Amino acid sequence: MTELDQFITGLPKAELHLHIEGSLEPELMFALAERNGIDIPYASVEEVRAAYEFSNLQDFLDIYYAGAGVLQTRADFHDLAAAYFKRAAADGVVHAELMFDPQTHTDRGIAFEEVIEGLLSAMAEAEATHGITSRLILCFLRHLSEEAAFETLAMAEPWIDRITAVGLDSSEVGHPPVKFAQVFAAARAKGLKITAHAGEEGPPDYVYQALDQLKTDRIDHGNRSLEDPELTRRLADLGMTLTVCPLSNLKLCVVDDLKDHPTDAMLTHGLKATLNSDDPAYFGGYVGDNFKAVTEARGLSKADLVTLARNSFTGAFLPPDMIASYVERLDAYAAAHC
Repeated sequence: MTELDQFITGLPKAELHLHIEGSLEPELMFALAERNGIDIPYASVEEVRAAYEFSNLQDFLDIYYAGAGVLQTRADFHDLAAAYFKRAAADGVVHAELMFDPQTHTDRGIAFEEVIEGLLSAMAEAEATHGITSRLILCFLRHLSEEAAFETLAMAEPWIDRITAVGLDSSEVGHPPVKFAQVFAAARAKGLKITAHAGEEGPPDYVYQALDQLKTDRIDHGNRSLEDPELTRRLADLGMTLTVCPLSNLKLCVVDDLKDHPTDAMLTHGLKATLNSDDPAYFGGYVGDNFKAVTEARGLSKADLVTLARNSFTGAFLPPDMIASYVERLDAYAAAHC
């Protein structure tokens, strides 16, 4: 491990864009399939990994939803999240905001309670074991209807005080943010923060819609914002956090090569970019791998890395005192190692 790799590993950081179902490693998929007596269309771990070759977002989603079928009980969801937190701790993550897709599970007969209670128990365990704080982001699947999203928000009501935000994910093209304006307004009225995937495969207009129609507190991805100078300036002026996912962008062909990734261009334009892993089991790396890969490809400096980590804390859905505490911890690390 190089000195810079060691610096990245030790760098205190938050992960703000992580789909917990997307952290389902093939080994755990097989273990849960056996535990729950479920047949899966793969004969081996190697065969699953060979299937992880995508040409676009939809190809990925097809495998993603099939893999989620092994998740049946709260113990499964606990084990899924616990495995993620163990990896996150090794990468220097001290705070994580987990996106989860309840419709992926409730639509196949799994009770909302099984999903959220399993995740919450793993989150409590992670804080006790690894010192990682965490929050939950309930995501609506944008290829489904707004009516279905309202039904999911109603299911979440008994746990609303343990959910921090709502998000919007799944197939972006053809499903503009404005489609969900009313359910996001209802979520905001409940005190929930707002985030949404926009500007990954979808056009800059989707980012405008996320800002103006959903009134987002964060933008997930946002790469294509750079195609519109006015939008880029607006995001910079707002101090809007972008949860960028380099290895995901590479795997889904948003960029052809990490040497073309816009991480440092975002920083140059004053955008509040962060680095995250998205669906790490499918995209070839957790948050530390994303930091290391884009650093090598784009020649990021330690100062750039500290800025990215600072953005992850100031962009977190946390109270000001917790943010200040994490930033102080980061500054101490930077002072000792830069």
